[in-house]
Amino acid sequence: MAGFRSALFYQDPKAALAWLEEAFGLELSMLLEDGEGNVVHSQMTFGENYVMIGQEWSDDHKSPKSVGGKNTQTVSIQIDTDIEAHFARAKAAGAVIDAEPATQFYGDRTYRCRDPEGHIWSVSQTVAVVSREEAEAASGLKIIGWI
Repeated sequence: MAGFRSALFYQDPKAALAWLEEAFGLELSMLLEDGEGNVVHSQMTFGENYVMIGQEWSDDHKSPKSVGGKNTQTVSIQIDTDIEAHFARAKAAGAVIDAEPATQFYGDRTYRCRDPEGHIWSVSQTVAVVSREEAEAASGLKIIGWI
């Protein structure tokens, strides 16, 4: 199947696997360990998609926790129902909340948070179907292309 996949690196990938299941409902679908029980590679699914979770393994593959909290990407999760319950679940699991749920000009209700090692996650639920013209009017932006 063609598509994009993201890989995230953690100082403690086993703790990350447990937290991502508790906070977001991701499910472990693959785990490879070396002889000492260290995570070599893992995959967690959500719907028909997955994210890869691994340990830090080079100077270019670090957790935000190892680089002063810096991120170069945000992982986005699109859910079908009850963004408020999803938000409450993540918050109860200890997510650091960067933005509480709010309805965006493009029709999604979205919140943003950080996991225990500082990766940024954005979670959205479509709550309104918005036309390009409506989105332009609400945002003041010129939009080229529209899904």
